[in-house]
Amino acid sequence: MAIDTAPKTATAGHKRAKQPPLRAARKAGGRLWIRLAVTILLIVEVYPLIWMFLTSVKSNSDYLNNSTWSLPTTWEWGNYAEAWTTGNIGLYVKNSLLAVVPALALILLLGTAAGFALQIMVWKGRSLTLLVFLAGMMIPPQMILLPLFTIYFQTGLSGTLWPLILTYTGTGLPLTVFMMATYYKTVPRELFEAATLDGAGILRAFWTISIPVVRNALLTVGLVQFFFIWNDLLIALTFTNSQDLRTIQVGLLNFTGDFGATQYGPLFAAICINVFGTLVIYLFLNQKVMKGLTSGAVKG
Repeated sequence: MAIDTAPKTATAGHKRAKQPPLRAARKAGGRLWIRLAVTILLIVEVYPLIWMFLTSVKSNSDYLNNSTWSLPTTWEWGNYAEAWTTGNIGLYVKNSLLAVVPALALILLLGTAAGFALQIMVWKGRSLTLLVFLAGMMIPPQMILLPLFTIYFQTGLSGTLWPLILTYTGTGLPLTVFMMATYYKTVPRELFEAATLDGAGILRAFWTISIPVVRNALLTVGLVQFFFIWNDLLIALTFTNSQDLRTIQVGLLNFTGDFGATQYGPLFAAICINVFGTLVIYLFLNQKVMKGLTSGAVKG
């Protein structure tokens, strides 16, 4: 029996010795495929940015006559100055900020207060109210543009940025209320019970306790809404009826040179100002946004 079992034991031991290298090879192969996929994705994402930047520093003849991927014959850095001044990109950026900042402030203030009321406060009908906000997420903006245009015209708000501010606030609130209510659902109720025992009222509990707890959630929701509003074209194109009120997206759509001819260098310089500006904002706040998405803004 000893002679018969010795080879079997040796064989089993030999098989066990071969398993770790096989597992290591599979793990290495899996990591290789992941790295390859990430590399391909990175190329797909970076490719248009590089092409856009190279085009932004080319002259019009250089862009039309040479290869797409050729380096500029002369680096026309003046395209950025021309886009900012002659192309009125500075005015369009200012208009976008004047519309985005108030709308974003209203969205965050009202959405956070509504989320607090729907999840922390106890009152009849709060579940039905949340369903009403969720129903607002299902209404396409295209359906409400014509009625809103009529209302703004009759109330004398046309010709100002108020139609943009009010429309952005109304369309952004349903998603914000839903997300903030979800964040507040994960906040321990003991915090507010202790505040109530200490004599804190509703407003004090909201400002001094809930806001610091959900600060990462506010940053996450605010950044999401910022990109939605900043990149909007449909609403801005509908309610801006003069060049002085155009936002950055509408301005890029109507960006032309003298006699209606498109100047590609300044045009892509204007696009770069828009794209890389928002990209810097996202890269700067990326870590806090990821923390808000993964932790529910409880452990800030």
